[in-house]
Amino acid sequence: MTAWHDFEQQAPQLAAFGKTRLQSGVAYLGTVRQDGSPRVHPVTPIIGEQLYLFMEPTSPKGKDLQRDPRYTLHCSVEDSSGGGGEFYVTGRATLNTDAQVRQQAAKASPYVPSERYILFVLTVEFAFMNRYVDGKPTPQRWHAAP
Repeated sequence: MTAWHDFEQQAPQLAAFGKTRLQSGVAYLGTVRQDGSPRVHPVTPIIGEQLYLFMEPTSPKGKDLQRDPRYTLHCSVEDSSGGGGEFYVTGRATLNTDAQVRQQAAKASPYVPSERYILFVLTVEFAFMNRYVDGKPTPQRWHAAP
């Protein structure tokens, strides 16, 4: 499993593009419901040493991630032409109970997270970006080493 910091070192251009896209507004988190069907949630990802998500302790997305840690996170796109580009990552989420990690996430956050929020740390196993140059897609992919 790869932390965001390691992903940045291994694929700096892709990680920089992803950070810009994920922090440009709402992103969409995909999780797996108990019945195996997908669920999509708007979220505010936080990127520091790691990729973090704070959420309400009663959130369905948090329940999904505690039961099945697989996720996908996709940036918002401005228009049907691809806007500033597309970026998504997949990996696994872990519920954090370490106060120091929570402090790091809160410091990197663009908002002040409530004390009641739970925190997930997300690994990066796969990343994808697509920019449009002269109307043509220019995709790039990255996979974590096994």
